[in-house]
Amino acid sequence: MSKNQRSPRKTASIQFRIFFRKYPALPYVFKWLCISLVVGLTVGSASAGFLISLDWATNFRENHQWLIALLPIGGLLIGLLYYYYGKDAEAGNNLLIDTIHEPQKVIPFHMAPFVYLGTMVTHFFGGSAGREGTALQMAGAIADQFSGPFRLSSSERTILIISAIAAGFGSVFGTPLAGAIFGLEVFLIGRIRYNAIFPAFASAIFADWVTHLWQAKHTHYHISVVPELDFLPVLYSIIAGVAFGLCAASFSKTIHWTAYQFKKRIIFPPMRPFVGGIMVALAVLAIGTTKYIGLGIPTIVQSFETQLPPYDFAVKMAFTIVTLAAGFKGGEVTPLFFIGAALGSALSLVIPLPVGLLAGMGFVAVFAGATNTPLACMLMGIELFGSDCGIYVAIACVVSYLFSGHNSIYGRQKIGEPKYSRFSNYSDKTISHLK
Repeated sequence: MSKNQRSPRKTASIQFRIFFRKYPALPYVFKWLCISLVVGLTVGSASAGFLISLDWATNFRENHQWLIALLPIGGLLIGLLYYYYGKDAEAGNNLLIDTIHEPQKVIPFHMAPFVYLGTMVTHFFGGSAGREGTALQMAGAIADQFSGPFRLSSSERTILIISAIAAGFGSVFGTPLAGAIFGLEVFLIGRIRYNAIFPAFASAIFADWVTHLWQAKHTHYHISVVPELDFLPVLYSIIAGVAFGLCAASFSKTIHWTAYQFKKRIIFPPMRPFVGGIMVALAVLAIGTTKYIGLGIPTIVQSFETQLPPYDFAVKMAFTIVTLAAGFKGGEVTPLFFIGAALGSALSLVIPLPVGLLAGMGFVAVFAGATNTPLACMLMGIELFGSDCGIYVAIACVVSYLFSGHNSIYGRQKIGEPKYSRFSNYSDKTISHLK
């Protein structure tokens, strides 16, 4: 057969090769669109089931408050589960970050059901924890199982985990844009992996869409008054941002120190959440309210409407630190929302900005400082509260990020670009290495 008499199949193959050489983005987009769709469907469904069951557990506990007395037993069960069957998954979010930096073994699938069960027990019996840690770990454990069937290389597997984190975060909070940036931003301070930007956004959007299809509910917040942009409101926002950053640094340092004390003083790991559960249960009994346990959503909503007492944020911080440092499961982020919103609401005593605006700024800015993700938190503020407050939210997040220092709730974060020039020799060091 001459060159001029090629078979239709061979001709079509050549034409496809020429076409893909001309448009090299198309194979990449098609491949990651398919992967992101799978990630979105699985992670979004997992997040929806988690959110629905978490609402049930919270409501049941509030209607049967005697369950809080069983928190130590719940903590012991979580400790025993992880000690005997889940040691390879115990690192939690730090395992996801380590896998992004140096992909090795596939993340064990049992991380997903273990962290789900652990978080449900924590909330059912009255621990003070969040839900982001659970969503991220479930997402990472589920998504990494597809790295083999999709025949992903080591670098592609890194993109897969970033996309899973984006999907988990975006779907559990109903903020897909912030979720995408969080996945790109959280593992390396000061740098973003732009080769993962399309999969991260696609996965987060798909997962959020699937969560909505399952009719899982997200909390809505409203900032009623936003002042005109002027010198004094900007100055007040900077002052508030400093307070939020110092609060974030205090939380990060204290939770790591408390976890170290639990490990140092209680040798047998399952006994740590048992002792922590006793401490939390006795504290609830002493103060006579369940305001500071669980997610604390009602108080967060209230902080946008009325001025909260100046001690609310500190009490919630103490409850959360003891709960998570002792070994209960969940996450730090929703408690950080509580802490930031309550602190912002209390700051309206001395800072002449609307209470709702200060609460919203604190909501995202303390989180920005504690996780070193200012860009994600800016977007989250806009997605949750509207674009009118965007500049004030951005100021608070950036200032908090700077004043929180090189501290983080995630010990395995690496410093890609230091926050300050005098720390330039710390590039590529982990947060835990600097402590």
